[in-house]
Amino acid sequence: MAAASSPSTTDFRSQRVRQFGDSVWAEFADLVTKYKPINLGQGFPNFSSPEFCKEAAAAAIAQNYNQYARTQGHERLCQALSDTFTPLLKRETPICPKTETMVTVGACESLYLAMQAFVDPGDEVILIEPFFDFYRAQIELAGGVVKSVPLRNKHLGATDPAHVKTSADFEVDWKELEAAISDRTKMCIVNTPHNPTGKVFSLDELERFAALAKKHDFLVISDEVYEWMIFDTDRNQHHRMATLDDMWQRTLTIGSGGKTFSVTGWKIGWTIADAKLIKAMWTIHQYVAYTVCTPLQEAVAVSFEKAATNGYFEEYRQSLEVKRDRLAAMIREAGLDPIIPQGSYFMMIDTSAITLPEEDKDESRPRDFAVAKYLTRKAGVLGIPPSAFYSEPNKTLADNLLRVCFCKTDDVLDAAGKNLKEKLDLSSKQ
Repeated sequence: MAAASSPSTTDFRSQRVRQFGDSVWAEFADLVTKYKPINLGQGFPNFSSPEFCKEAAAAAIAQNYNQYARTQGHERLCQALSDTFTPLLKRETPICPKTETMVTVGACESLYLAMQAFVDPGDEVILIEPFFDFYRAQIELAGGVVKSVPLRNKHLGATDPAHVKTSADFEVDWKELEAAISDRTKMCIVNTPHNPTGKVFSLDELERFAALAKKHDFLVISDEVYEWMIFDTDRNQHHRMATLDDMWQRTLTIGSGGKTFSVTGWKIGWTIADAKLIKAMWTIHQYVAYTVCTPLQEAVAVSFEKAATNGYFEEYRQSLEVKRDRLAAMIREAGLDPIIPQGSYFMMIDTSAITLPEEDKDESRPRDFAVAKYLTRKAGVLGIPPSAFYSEPNKTLADNLLRVCFCKTDDVLDAAGKNLKEKLDLSSKQ
């Protein structure tokens, strides 16, 4: 009889894995289980995807688009990307669907491939914070070094009745940004519309980013997954980095079918860029995912074709703007201060008016974590603490902020507003 073996005490994890702990999403998923709040945390719609998208997916499977697609992307989708984005990116000649587009497993794989293709160990990548938390992880997995430059907002905590707080209040300190650039700077990520603030970078701001990229010779990832969600269009417009002078050759434009058509579970993303940049990313992709789900690529292609004529993009934009305004009004009624987003489906709330009870304070964590947990417990509304999107030295900038998501059905938004007003009871104290 063989002797019983002792359980191994060896930690088999690689060093690159050991640097990561649980994400904010895992921590707050536990709160959802415990308190069953109205969840305005994670950014995905709870309403139905467009019927024409679902019909296209069902038809694609029935028509036997069920085998491997071309590694760089299903031909029909790559053509749809060329047809859609050639005018938007102001290309004089059509974007080549075979060499200047690439389909990935969601926008997240595009980001991953960009880091693996262009970032060597020790290279620096500039992030404008707050930033989507995947950025940092993917940079560090490639051996890169994160250099964070925070957006500054002088209006947080202010009560000037003449000033309506908007995401435009979050501003880049350009001296601070240039000071972060070194001879190891390889790229900068610009996310517009911006998660989590909802800021839409102006043309002037993008031109200043572009000037620095050309001056110091680095790449720009333009993360534009929320590109169709621009509000108050008399004042705000989505400008594209790759359209600026001499920026096509150094810009990776990343998009998302999940965000565009409210089908986040499909995980269809893409990159549009100069052929040399696409080739570098494709070289990695062929050994990572190899190919992307064929019937869903076909469905996204058909969806783009239909959306070009059925008014979908404007209808979706308007519907989200109504939801934004609906939730913002209820947040104000509850005695809190919404920071009105120019784009995306996220909204920041200025929580300066909340005084935490002693039992809810946690000096070991940033204040916004304690506030988010307090609102989950007390008001039954879950948002995300934005300090999770900041580097360690700048987490206090989010002390009085909370991120909520408004791509929800009206009954969910109304229930959240009702809970905040009735259970938080701040309006009567002002």
